[in-house]
Amino acid sequence: MEQIPINADRLIRDLKHLRSIGAVGTGVVRPAFSASDMHARSWLKERFKEANLEATIDGVANVFGRSRMEGPALLIGSHSDTQPEGGWLDGALGVVYGLEVARSLAENDKTKHMAIDVVSWQDEESNFLSCLGSRSWCGTLNEELEKTATSREGEKLRDALTRVGLNNTDRLLIEEDRYVGYLEAHIEQGNYLEDAGEKIGIVTAIVGIRAFIITFRGEQNHAGTTTMQRRKDAATAMFEAAHRINQEFPSVVNENTVWTIGNAVIEPGASSIVPGLAELTLQFRDQDEKVLDLLEGTVEEIISDIRSRGVISVDIRPGREVIKPSKMHAEFQMFLEESARLITPNSWRYMPSAAGHDPMVIHEKLPCGMLFIPSIGGISHNFKEDSHETDIILGCEVLATGAAAILKKTGT
Repeated sequence: MEQIPINADRLIRDLKHLRSIGAVGTGVVRPAFSASDMHARSWLKERFKEANLEATIDGVANVFGRSRMEGPALLIGSHSDTQPEGGWLDGALGVVYGLEVARSLAENDKTKHMAIDVVSWQDEESNFLSCLGSRSWCGTLNEELEKTATSREGEKLRDALTRVGLNNTDRLLIEEDRYVGYLEAHIEQGNYLEDAGEKIGIVTAIVGIRAFIITFRGEQNHAGTTTMQRRKDAATAMFEAAHRINQEFPSVVNENTVWTIGNAVIEPGASSIVPGLAELTLQFRDQDEKVLDLLEGTVEEIISDIRSRGVISVDIRPGREVIKPSKMHAEFQMFLEESARLITPNSWRYMPSAAGHDPMVIHEKLPCGMLFIPSIGGISHNFKEDSHETDIILGCEVLATGAAAILKKTGT
């Protein structure tokens, strides 16, 4: 394997310019279909054209840069939309990496014949519908979900498409015969790499996610005149369930498993009233389906025990669609490992992704690979999100070298 040089100054310059579109302080506010989001997509389209790619914004605002080489091609990208208070590298890093890899390989006599397509997916961050762009491209977008999809501000997706002038624009669909696979680079959004002093994470899998809403119903009553023996306190049952989840989950998980009780509601929420209703939301994530099954079984046992006492009724329902773990392609992992060993020996690791990304959609259609670079302080989805410039450059070098090796292996 031979290292592929990149233009580091150009890479950083493009990332900083993209950061300026929707900039708020040190962060970025560029939610899907906002004015800043569409501005960024228009700018990316022009940059793709300047790189001699055939550039298109499709009917859901995916931005594609298609190589003029026949292929087989490798698709590289990420998303350029942000959270309501987003960081400057979440998603944007992977898009600009894709652009820089396409340019660098085209400028190198040994790789200029290789086909790199580049993409910025729309709405990975779920302003309207999680991974809208990649689902549309893969042909797996649920029509009923699309009809009801609504932004955080209450705008319907169909109205947003009309507002930005895309309601009559064709949507691009995957050309499965063209692609050998998809690569995405991303900031880690955690602190494993930084804490270990490592530079590259090679993703083994994107975790599966399950979520539940658990509702406890008792009897609302007077807090002064209702004895403790007579009470049917929904909040006390909820607190017990939450405590037992935190006590019992550790016995069935591994060091990468995470769970969150992200919201709790007590009604009517007055200090002189025994609560008649309480509700919590629970989410857990792991890359192993068996672990997820064990966690769900543990929750069911806790709920069954509380129900069996005949004081509080408990209902449990899904809090979101189930996301299954997404395994990254073993051969792509191998090529990225070889690249990391060449460029930053003894400073990389295999690791799962605890956050969701577009490859969890795309892997059903194409082989996928991902790599991470360190996040300073493990901070993301925050204006403070950042990575060291040297790490940004090194990550792109690893990706470019790995991408060239993948295409060389196909005989390109």
